[in-house]
Amino acid sequence: MTQWAAIVPWKQGPDTKSRLSATLDLAERQALAFAMAQSVMTCLSQVQSIASVHLLAPAAVPQWSCHWVRDEGRGLNEELAAARDHMRASPVVIVHADLPRLTADDMACLLTAATSTGAAFAPDRHGHGTNAVALWDSRPFQFGFGPDSLAHHRHQRSDAAIIARPGLGFDVDTPSDLDEYQTRFAIDKSLKHFE
Repeated sequence: MTQWAAIVPWKQGPDTKSRLSATLDLAERQALAFAMAQSVMTCLSQVQSIASVHLLAPAAVPQWSCHWVRDEGRGLNEELAAARDHMRASPVVIVHADLPRLTADDMACLLTAATSTGAAFAPDRHGHGTNAVALWDSRPFQFGFGPDSLAHHRHQRSDAAIIARPGLGFDVDTPSDLDEYQTRFAIDKSLKHFE
């Protein structure tokens, strides 16, 4: 079985989820970001083919069972490139920390596809951004997270599989995303009372 290294970049501090600042205050945004990141880390720990999970962030979270890679503030793409180089990680999967619906099955699908094709990308639900990048081989790759990142990534690896799944596609960036997440979370919580 292929053993993957997973890197989860997580922006901490006052800029956390800044696009939600009109809806949530700083403490609420930080609590939301923490909860989503913790959910992603827990999910990754349940994927058998992932041998190690690395949190790329300015500060460690001691209660989480993972490796910490310090974010030096050089920007997401440069930080990811440095982390991949430093870890000599191959295969490696990058998974964003704001995917509250992510499941182990989502990850297994992504990693299986990458093993077959050499790389796999998980687009956001709008089809423009990239929420996860799985690189099975050690070929050079320039991370291009940001506006229209999926097109940038596909330009480099036209052979990559595209894995569109709800758990990989739903991230929380905008007030409308937050509304949908809170509605869904409330439904999930109410259903647990009937289990």
